[in-house]
Amino acid sequence: MAERTASVSRDTLETQISVTANLDGTGKGVFDTGVPFLEHMMDQISRHGLIDLDITCKGDTHIDDHHTVEDIGITLGQAVAQALGNKKGIRRYGHAYVPLDEALSRVVIDFSGRPELIMDIPFTQKRVGQFDTELFWEFFQGFVNHAQVTLHIDCLRGHNAHHQIETVFKAFGRALRMALELDPRMEGMMPSTKGTL
Repeated sequence: MAERTASVSRDTLETQISVTANLDGTGKGVFDTGVPFLEHMMDQISRHGLIDLDITCKGDTHIDDHHTVEDIGITLGQAVAQALGNKKGIRRYGHAYVPLDEALSRVVIDFSGRPELIMDIPFTQKRVGQFDTELFWEFFQGFVNHAQVTLHIDCLRGHNAHHQIETVFKAFGRALRMALELDPRMEGMMPSTKGTL
């Protein structure tokens, strides 16, 4: 089996980012982004998705976290798409429900080649510590646009905003893991009646 790995860099006037992803990893994550709460969430993707991730970013966080969060989503999406290659043999669809105490979230993903984000998280707070919860829309929109996936995210319940977000990222990691898995019954086959994704 060919290695499903990729390294992508993105340099703009706002951020300088490097992402390395191994889709068949063991859940190891190394993060240096200047945004600790985002790093905590990236660790959830890595551990629950069994994707090895190395993400570094120097961004204009002296202004705010917006560009860093959005651009990491973009670059992660590019790395996943590059590591995945032609998509032959993958399960394509993934889903997960994840609870954390009172919070429960559902994430469903399709490596469809068609970017679409449907996200419903009724955040109970605008901030977790210094982190603006609205920025997670920017992260996932960046990922969706560049990984070329359809992504449905629903936080079904929860009153602690940290718990709400953490269930989303754990479920996202697990849904990714399912969708990216190679299905032995689909070896060499495209998981689409169109013959392409």
